[in-house]
Amino acid sequence: MDLLEPVTQPYAWGSHTAIAELQGRPAPTQEPEAELWMGAHPSAPSGVARPGGRTTLDVLIAADPVGELGGLCAAEFGGRLPFLLKVLAAEKALSIQVHPSRAQAEAGFRAENERGLAPGDKSRNYVDDWPKPEILCALTPFEVFAGLRTPDDAATLLLKELGLGILDRVAVTILEGERSQGLTAALAQILGWPEGNRGELIDQVVQGCAAVADRGGPYAAACAATVRIAAEHPGDLGVVASLLMRHAVLQPGQAVFMPAGGLHAYLHGTGVELLANSDNVVRAGLTPKHIDVPELLKLADPAVAVPVLEPRPLGGGVFGYDSPVPEFRLYRAQLGGTEVELPGTGGPRIVLCTQGTAVLRAETGDLTVDRGESCFLSAADGVVSATGPASVFIAAIG
Repeated sequence: MDLLEPVTQPYAWGSHTAIAELQGRPAPTQEPEAELWMGAHPSAPSGVARPGGRTTLDVLIAADPVGELGGLCAAEFGGRLPFLLKVLAAEKALSIQVHPSRAQAEAGFRAENERGLAPGDKSRNYVDDWPKPEILCALTPFEVFAGLRTPDDAATLLLKELGLGILDRVAVTILEGERSQGLTAALAQILGWPEGNRGELIDQVVQGCAAVADRGGPYAAACAATVRIAAEHPGDLGVVASLLMRHAVLQPGQAVFMPAGGLHAYLHGTGVELLANSDNVVRAGLTPKHIDVPELLKLADPAVAVPVLEPRPLGGGVFGYDSPVPEFRLYRAQLGGTEVELPGTGGPRIVLCTQGTAVLRAETGDLTVDRGESCFLSAADGVVSATGPASVFIAAIG
């Protein structure tokens, strides 16, 4: 069992308080802190201190993949830790984005390599050949756009609630499309809006959404969110595209699982995110980063449902979040004075403490993990039990 030295990512949309306060550092911070990475991704691996000296988790695993990951995990994932655990702290909206499946990632990564794009090229969509499914569990109320609306729901918002003539042809595209494919066509229509008329379109949408938000009703919260992101990302067509997406506010403990092809944008809040060990993101708006609308439209699947997940009790204060992927499984444990066996024995795990102090016990020894700290449990650590009082998240393989 090893305490980790996580890496903080200072993206512009991040919070000046959330991650610092979790780790017990002074806040507000001078720079925004958007994500706290705990894992072995090669671009930002966590530090690890062992008797032989300080190293990083990716180097540690590469030196003994079977010992660290277990034989089955090492064989299935090529000696690579298959997941990455994060704390995500969004003060402003993140980009509208989609993630690839494994086959799409392999094909996209190979194609960009064949085109001669350098590993750090800003125009890359695929920085590796891995998929990036993910699950986000809220620590605070967390606002999201996740998945596309049904065709009827999207058309109702555009035609009946907003009633903007400028969007009539988008609504027609939605309703005339075969099944949900009209949503993809409508998304393409919005993101390809003629440049000279984009300002008028966005202004009308913002005014219409403000009116819907003021009068209340089932679309008020979503429209209020669209008004806010318009202030954060002025002149961005992603503001209009958000009208096609489902809006939700996760309460602490609730989660959303985002499979390949699920269009989404995280808006505001702090949460624990677990994802496949990849950084592949294809974006369509609400960002100064590289945007590739044709590639996003190719990947986005309008049939992907993104329901809000409730934690499933597993006994002993342990809860699981169902995610049908082999790379990861997220658990949360509410620890007290009774020892609880942590799930995931036999494979690699990362444990993050978000409240209190957890004491972990294994045959190899004990380890204390305070609020804001995290640790790596190798396969060789075997059965690990924990006591509190504390709240911890456990990342394990699926």
